[in-house]
Amino acid sequence: MVGPVVFSAKTESVRYTRQVSKAQSDRLGLRLKEGSIAEADLRMLDDYRRSFVGAYEQVVRTTREQLGVEVTGRPAKSTTSIVEKLRRESIRLTQIQDIAGCRLVVGDVAAQDHAVESFKGLFKNLTIVDRRERPSYGYRAVHVIVDIAGKPIEIQVRTSIQHKWAELSEKVSDILDSSIKYGGGDETTRSWLARTSDLIAGVESTEKQVTAMLAKAPPRHELSGELQQELDGLREHTRSQKDEITQLLEGMIADLD
Repeated sequence: MVGPVVFSAKTESVRYTRQVSKAQSDRLGLRLKEGSIAEADLRMLDDYRRSFVGAYEQVVRTTREQLGVEVTGRPAKSTTSIVEKLRRESIRLTQIQDIAGCRLVVGDVAAQDHAVESFKGLFKNLTIVDRRERPSYGYRAVHVIVDIAGKPIEIQVRTSIQHKWAELSEKVSDILDSSIKYGGGDETTRSWLARTSDLIAGVESTEKQVTAMLAKAPPRHELSGELQQELDGLREHTRSQKDEITQLLEGMIADLD
């Protein structure tokens, strides 16, 4: 049995959400995992999904007001996605950290690191999951999991080129096999995506090193003309590599449309 009904007025309509306990939620997740889904279970899952909306809106609002940036996202993961994740992984319903989530896309790794540090200063209870050094089947990003009153809200922080790779992976999975994102599907396709991800990782590593080196370099007026040209050439070469890979990814995505 679910808990008490909570009513909240919004304009002229009345919205209600049944409060679902942790134990009830995990028992629900077990039924969903096993495939015995009744209409009442779907309603309970919808209540569980809706219970994250307030925490999600708080994260989005705080990020906008305090950091001055806009994020994109969704206040509730779809029912289908939740059920698929439960069946794919050894996880309880209350352990899923991306029931609600948003995304911030930044220019480069330095901006990505800065954004993560900003979130650390903005929210008290959070966990950092860095998938750059240990990517998940090629997927690279930093996930900031913010806990708001017991509701985990996932913030995906991606660089623009990491985001393009993720878009390509999604497109390939939609067209060929949805399991490719999770290590399944055709070996050739998985290997191709992994190599592309490794290429991006190499370019971003070089970019980070160049940025750090330039930050430590003396002011330009103190450098010889030859050294200035060398540093400018290094910066331009890295930028050119990123642009080429971005165009390559965009072309692949367009070909799949």
